[in-house]
Amino acid sequence: MAIITISRQPASFGDEVCSLVAKKLNYRFVGRSEIENKILKLGFPKDKLHKYDEKVPGFFASLSKDRDEYLDYLQTAVLEEAEDNNCVIVGRGSFIILSELENHFSFRIISSMNDRIMRCKALPEYKDLPEKEIIKILENSDKQRLGFHKSFFNYQIDDPSLYHGVLNTSLLDIESAANLITETVKTSVTETKEKAGLHRIDRLLICQRIVNMLILEYDLGINELRASANGEKITLFGKADSSAVVKRALTITQAELPEYTVESAIKVVQDFKVY
Repeated sequence: MAIITISRQPASFGDEVCSLVAKKLNYRFVGRSEIENKILKLGFPKDKLHKYDEKVPGFFASLSKDRDEYLDYLQTAVLEEAEDNNCVIVGRGSFIILSELENHFSFRIISSMNDRIMRCKALPEYKDLPEKEIIKILENSDKQRLGFHKSFFNYQIDDPSLYHGVLNTSLLDIESAANLITETVKTSVTETKEKAGLHRIDRLLICQRIVNMLILEYDLGINELRASANGEKITLFGKADSSAVVKRALTITQAELPEYTVESAIKVVQDFKVY
């Protein structure tokens, strides 16, 4: 029926709400470990994952080729999970990656800082920490998540206009929040929306797999490479330092997708240096 993505503040009961929504709808729950495992299975090095996973990349990490590769693997992982439909995906920018899907519903779970502090105090790992330290941990986590979405997607995660609904678990209990989400999805999704969403995700996966092939298999020097499909046309975007690289990308893509017309919107900057 639908694909649900849920963004959440730490200690907002976001994971608990996600899990209950999945149970109520009999949907697959796709959390942190599921996405991480798929990213690693796709080929991203385990020892580099901690530099990027819901964090602001450091200065050198942000300039590294690994940054773009992590994003390619992340987007592939989320799209492949969504391809099977009927799932609840937690975090990792999934609400942005899947925003074009007609059968996609996005929600954000928030809570007051005081309630988040009290919930942390009830956890064994925070039990002996002073309140100031807990506040520092929560504020840093918020900062990292804001920076992650800004760095990788250029979105403000706390912008309420990005979501179908923002639910405050200082005002709603877990059961009520989950019920609001499930009822919204049940009453909003249609067979037409589901069919259109599944068709669109097929296009998104085609585009993502072309990007992965050009960057990861052919190692073409194109930064910020992405592809979009409009009808029977595939367009490539990004930055390169020569027209020869662009021509090769077009040739490879056309050979892989002969049923599409392939065009370039890649910017050629002579003084631009690839990673």
